Amino acid sequence: MSTLVIQDLHVAIDGKEILKGLNLTINTNEIHAVMGPNGTGKSTLASAIMGHPKYEVTSGSITLDNEDVLEMEVNERAQAGIFLGMQYPSEINGVTNADFLRSAINSRREEGDEISIMKFIRELDKKMDYLEMDQEMAQRYLNEGFSGGEKKRNEILQLMMIQPKIAILDEIDSGLDIDALKVVANGINQMRGEDFGCLIITHYQRLLDYITPDHVHVIMQGRIVKTGGPELAHKLEEQGYDWIKEELGIEDETVGQEA
Repeated sequence: MSTLVIQDLHVAIDGKEILKGLNLTINTNEIHAVMGPNGTGKSTLASAIMGHPKYEVTSGSITLDNEDVLEMEVNERAQAGIFLGMQYPSEINGVTNADFLRSAINSRREEGDEISIMKFIRELDKKMDYLEMDQEMAQRYLNEGFSGGEKKRNEILQLMMIQPKIAILDEIDSGLDIDALKVVANGINQMRGEDFGCLIITHYQRLLDYITPDHVHVIMQGRIVKTGGPELAHKLEEQGYDWIKEELGIEDETVGQEA
């Protein structure tokens, strides 16, 4: 079992504090969902875990299996087993999808134990079929010319091929139609197990209709203010966030715009 532990995390952007003492523990074999109004720190949390240079961690800690994540470079965090599925995946000209994936897989393996071409191709073909992706996408440049739905499926393809310990999926459902949403959800569900944990950042219940989370957390004012099971997401869908604000005496939730 692996564990990602976030303790008293404070994060600022351009000197403005966004996260204000956030605590969260994610174990493998668990799926966590994070919800909350715009601007409360959801995407900031994802970027801080992965080490985006724009996000300054001013205090607190992040550890993976007792190793200090904040002391790692971005590539070291990925090699340690942390994966970020981005809301807006980047396009990279000149690097094919297949070459990127094979390099990413080999970066997490011991030197001299690289995945063979034949095994890689078999696994890639199988997972692309599962995600209903055209096989020619393997030889296209990474995300270049992909539609929004194709980019999101490609993020899940990367997840399934790389097999990280902990995945952070930042609004992986945005812009997806119902059919694509089901395919993406199926890919995430196939990953569930003792060697995989996931943090899903989402605004909507609809993704959680297909992926049942073990824990649902609400972020407000830069902290997790409420935690529950799947029923919490349903209540938020029906009633919004005002009842939580009233319960906690929060008058103004606006904390600034997230990047």
